[in-house]
Amino acid sequence: MLALLAARQSGCNEPLRVRRAESTRRVLNLELNKDRDVQRIHGSGVNTLDIDPVEGKYMLSGGSDGVVAIYDLENATKRLQYTCKAICTVGRSHGHVHKFSVETVQWYPCDTGMFTSSSFDKTLKIWDTNRLLPAEVFTFEGTVYCHHMSPVATKHCLIAVGTKNPKVQLCDLKSGSCTHILQGHRGEVLSVRWSPRHEHILVTASADSKVRVWDVRKASGSLIVLDQHNGEIAKSSSEAANTAHNGRVNGLCFTSDGLHLLTIGTDDRMRLWNSSTGHNTLELYSGGSDVNILAWIPDLGRTGVENDESKGSETRTPQNCVFQDEWSSSDDEN
Repeated sequence: MLALLAARQSGCNEPLRVRRAESTRRVLNLELNKDRDVQRIHGSGVNTLDIDPVEGKYMLSGGSDGVVAIYDLENATKRLQYTCKAICTVGRSHGHVHKFSVETVQWYPCDTGMFTSSSFDKTLKIWDTNRLLPAEVFTFEGTVYCHHMSPVATKHCLIAVGTKNPKVQLCDLKSGSCTHILQGHRGEVLSVRWSPRHEHILVTASADSKVRVWDVRKASGSLIVLDQHNGEIAKSSSEAANTAHNGRVNGLCFTSDGLHLLTIGTDDRMRLWNSSTGHNTLELYSGGSDVNILAWIPDLGRTGVENDESKGSETRTPQNCVFQDEWSSSDDEN
């Protein structure tokens, strides 16, 4: 790091390289907190976690035992070492517990009075937190792998659901029914994410190696299919065109500002994409095997990829017209 700083001071390195090196150093030095522990509730593996976006005080967990638990993360004892206690659980004795593994849990984005959970038992449940009873239950034909509710939506209450069926299901909380489906994938849908920047933009990842970007207001199919080759002919016949990864796409997530998208696949690679154009930024990260969850950590700051794009303006893909009305240069951090 000292060598990088010295090279930066002498003008040999760009600021972007130093920022990336510092972000990488922080991530590699992450350690488990030795002072904070979480009460053990699940009898087997924990598949999913979610911290409420309003207070950041309560955490949901879902396990392969079908149990859902809510924890209070606040240190009420004010001691250095403490254990986060579970304040309530939907255990095996609960009348509405999931029969099989819980794959996704999510707090309602506006308050902690409601949360959602989906399971291999082919159901998506909308829970009343105070009563700890399901207010609505959506049942599907195939195994449910994932679901997601938009963190910024004001004009709709849709929950996107990915199942073993290649069709993406959209469930409406207002009507209590599946309003419509999105067709295009040819394999099970393994991950779905709403954009934190545009309330009608949804991204889905599938076992067919494709990542699709949708505008749910349109019935004409997906807006963009991410291509790891950026439209160029694959150098090898074994590499399929218009695929995001060479294998199943297990997970995806947006950066906190919604400008970029991260995807990870069974090819042990993680890729960074421009979420407006669908352009592969060619930032390639080697991942471990059997990884299917991604989470963006906003505290590390942006990597500054948008600055790189401005330098290569002559080769930059034109911005998709769907997003032009809401994008501006005021989002740059300088």
